[in-house]
Amino acid sequence: MKRHPFEPARLISGLTALTLGTAYGLDALGLWHAPGPWLFLTLPAGLLLSGITAAVWTRTRRPHHPHTDSTSSKGS
Repeated sequence: MKRHPFEPARLISGLTALTLGTAYGLDALGLWHAPGPWLFLTLPAGLLLSGITAAVWTRTRRPHHPHTDSTSSKGS
């Protein structure tokens, strides 16, 4: 089985979708009354958190190259 790289942004998106789907399912079955604003704010909040996580993850996983100033290394 091919190994896939860990992507925390996808994990957060998946958990958000799973939470939202579970909440709607429990509400439809009558086992739990979901507050309306909570359900509408869950998806944008989860996607925002996922986007921030993706940006931070990309920034921290980027290889670091030392900054060299090519103009100062030339002989004057």
